[in-house]
Amino acid sequence: MPTERAVAFVSGSLVRTYGIALTASGPAEVALLPLPRLSLGGVRFTAATGEDTPLAEGGALKLQLNLFALLLGRTEVNTASLEGGTIHLPTRDGDRRWAGPMAQAAALLAPGAPHPRRLTLSRGTVTGLDPRDGRVQTARDVNLMVSWPSWSAEAEIAGAFSWNAVPARFTVSGLRIADLAGGASSPFAATADWPAGSLSAEGEGSLGGRAMDALALSGTASLRTRSLPETLGWMGSDVALSPVIEAFALAGRFEVRDRALLLPSVRVHVGEDRFEGAGSVSLAGARPSIQATLAADSLNLAPLLAETLRLFGADEAPGWSGRSLALRPLTGGDLDLRVSAGRARMGPLAFEDMAASILVQQGGVEAALSRATLQGGLLKGRLGLVPLAADPDKTEVKLQGTFDGLDLGALLVDLGQDRWVFGAARGHFAFEGVGATADALVRHLDGRATVAINGGALAGIDLSDVLHRNGAVAAGALARRNGRTAFEHASLTLQVVDGIGEIVDATLRTPALTGALSGALVLPERRVETRAQLLPRAAADGSTRPGPSYAIVGPWDAVTVRKAAPEAGDGLTSGSLRTSTTSRKPDLPAAARAYAP
Repeated sequence: MPTERAVAFVSGSLVRTYGIALTASGPAEVALLPLPRLSLGGVRFTAATGEDTPLAEGGALKLQLNLFALLLGRTEVNTASLEGGTIHLPTRDGDRRWAGPMAQAAALLAPGAPHPRRLTLSRGTVTGLDPRDGRVQTARDVNLMVSWPSWSAEAEIAGAFSWNAVPARFTVSGLRIADLAGGASSPFAATADWPAGSLSAEGEGSLGGRAMDALALSGTASLRTRSLPETLGWMGSDVALSPVIEAFALAGRFEVRDRALLLPSVRVHVGEDRFEGAGSVSLAGARPSIQATLAADSLNLAPLLAETLRLFGADEAPGWSGRSLALRPLTGGDLDLRVSAGRARMGPLAFEDMAASILVQQGGVEAALSRATLQGGLLKGRLGLVPLAADPDKTEVKLQGTFDGLDLGALLVDLGQDRWVFGAARGHFAFEGVGATADALVRHLDGRATVAINGGALAGIDLSDVLHRNGAVAAGALARRNGRTAFEHASLTLQVVDGIGEIVDATLRTPALTGALSGALVLPERRVETRAQLLPRAAADGSTRPGPSYAIVGPWDAVTVRKAAPEAGDGLTSGSLRTSTTSRKPDLPAAARAYAP
């Protein structure tokens, strides 16, 4: 039939019922059997107020009409489908093209009122404004079906689409559309699936009355993803520290109000770690903001450390990494996280009673270790990372901490080393530097570190016997196994300037002798260049005699100790010995060291 007559046949009813004007440029077909049907090509929908901005356009519209209403001279649609068209949702602030039709439709959705039983969109395209950043987004290959039988108060929605070249599917069931349109709440059950994860939720929700602009939801939900960065990249969103997290899962009760997601009781899985606690997510600002307080019985921090090292290339060997230290990948949103754990493990290190916090803002990252127990010692520390205002690719690093009562011998055993020192150590450290890469940062590192032990011992060597032998070490495994030097006090102070750590004070006191250490640690080259001197305690008449000296030099993984002539500065004799704790080990990537000694 002529297109103009077909449009006139249905447009009057659309204007009166929904406030929508219809035009068409394509062919029109009508079939009366077995049920009345009408199809129109090249359709275009606009608001009946006269505004020319389209609500939808293109494709073919197919309507199945109610036979009884048609016999009474009315046009009543049972099912409607749009194939290949484009739906235009609001694309800017103040875009009210859908306000009139939605309000008019809501006013007609009273219980028992006639309504289409099925609405379908196939092979369509949907464009609309992203409320997060104000950009226009497009979903393609949209297939959507809304099923609302006339004998039921509940509707079901099922669909699939492709967004950012990634396919996804979703379902919503149990919706009471009439209740939602009247401002009441409705139960719902929803699921969504995409290649990297899935989401399920059920509960109650409302649309804030006839205005439908104040979404409120409550219920329980479960989110799982094999890769959080992949899922966030697909969504076009970002959260703080997401690049260092892969497998992620969340489940618990939730509430959504005023663009805020409240999680009063939630279980979180990060890799194999499990947390319980509460949190919230705010989307009201320009950046997503997350607050959470989580607790765990036990934690394995090694995967998180490995991902962080990989991100900045610190697992590349040998030498320091040249990969960028820019903080942009880690500061995609605000984060205020507090974590506690009864036990925590980082590779071979086992911590107890740990409490920590992480604060991420656009201005940087701050991590604080409020307390942790390691081998009988109490540890505290703070790490600050701030991008330079003049050059955001450069990062300013500030690290400080203290420890008290730390059993160094047990710590060495945990690290896979020989236990060559005994005693409870205390100390503190503070370092700061600026650099665009780890290599540049180390070369501009400044700071100070001190460590001291009272009433300890050295294992594997008897320094008093070394003095009696004029600096020679007793040969044989038995002497090394039985050798022991008890000391009253040992301390070391290291001053670091531009990556060179100068030993400004290092002493060892025993009842029979004193020892002194001087030299430097060359951090950029990972080398040790130091000299040790042994001196007997003064005799009763106050006289002293010189003792032997040793050069302790070499790379960190192959330090050698050689006897040096006292008058020769750093000259070395042919006799040499290698400390029992400096055997060469393979230069493993840092990520591997996080898992194995």
